[in-house]
Amino acid sequence: MTDVPSDPLVARMRPFGTTIFAEMSALAVRTGSVNLGQGFPDTDGPTAMLDAAAAAIRGGRNQYPPGPGVPELRTAVSAHQKAFWGLDYDPDGEILVTAGATEAIAATILALCEPGDEVVCFEPYYDSYAASIALAGAVRRPVTLRVVDGRYAFDPAELRAAFGPRTRLVLLNSPHNPTGKVFTAEDLAQVAALCAEFGAYAVTDEVYEHLVFTDAAAAHVPLAGLPGMRDRTVQISSAGKTFSCTGWKVGWVCGPRPLVSAVTRVKQFLTYVNAGPLQPAVAVALNSPPSYYEQVRDDLQCKRDRLCEGLTEAGFAVLRPEGTYFVTADITPLGGTDGVEFCLALPERCGVVAVPTQVFYDNVDAGRRLVRFAFCKRDEVLDEAVTRLRRL
Repeated sequence: MTDVPSDPLVARMRPFGTTIFAEMSALAVRTGSVNLGQGFPDTDGPTAMLDAAAAAIRGGRNQYPPGPGVPELRTAVSAHQKAFWGLDYDPDGEILVTAGATEAIAATILALCEPGDEVVCFEPYYDSYAASIALAGAVRRPVTLRVVDGRYAFDPAELRAAFGPRTRLVLLNSPHNPTGKVFTAEDLAQVAALCAEFGAYAVTDEVYEHLVFTDAAAAHVPLAGLPGMRDRTVQISSAGKTFSCTGWKVGWVCGPRPLVSAVTRVKQFLTYVNAGPLQPAVAVALNSPPSYYEQVRDDLQCKRDRLCEGLTEAGFAVLRPEGTYFVTADITPLGGTDGVEFCLALPERCGVVAVPTQVFYDNVDAGRRLVRFAFCKRDEVLDEAVTRLRRL
């Protein structure tokens, strides 16, 4: 039997197996559990968007779209950025449509990083971040978010220590998955100052940009809008979360022309293009009135409160999120000491699936007793989950 050749890329990717989301969703199906693990809604997005997709399919828009994305979507993204965040991006050269934010992140890191470059990121982090950094041969420099007075925060000294002569970029997700933290103006100013000092780029994952709750300590502010940051920031978002179409995988990159050009050169050899008939439908959705975005936020905030109250009643120590689809909770009051063991046992104990937060940390002990629940579900699903969790 011939041995598999030793290859640095194979070695780098060996730690990355099946994602925790796939594992826990499969466990939910196998056990008939309520799945609050993976962050996908169980309702559809706006009717106008769905109708536009059907019309595009029936209208023959089923072949390869233009490489950068269909013109109407790039124009809609540009108008959206200007209307909500005061950022000007040229649809022709400063906006690229991608196969969701996950591809955008991977393509950006591959485009900007060389082997040995360092990437500063905040942990816990979405699992694709670590995989994308490894694919590029770069090195993670995590900064841990810890609970301070009931909110997630980072130590400014730890953030500064993560930067160095090999720092190529900082990867920032706000509103943050899985913690629900919204980075404040002060947080962002510290990041911006260090990027300028060390000549680093910023890559911002802002897929939850419209899902910031009214009681959050800060509103969402794009890092690209801070002085000096537009020309060194690649801004990423997508349609999936705001418009309840996670399966469509339509995302976008905004940034200065040289950076977007670099990302485009990588993206074209990943998926080439994607979602031809869905792109014009997302353009329709992006042109929704402000009331749509407010309603989505308000509905989700009610679901957050519904689940947080239920988790508290079930005995968890709940960390109320400021945004996103997710709430993290400490299992210590329930006698839990390890989130992976707790989540693997939970379906048999009460028929609910959650995700152990520790898998999103390099510093595993920092998240060992935390688990994540998704509340982007119908009220009756949340109520059933809470009823089951009360059996613990």
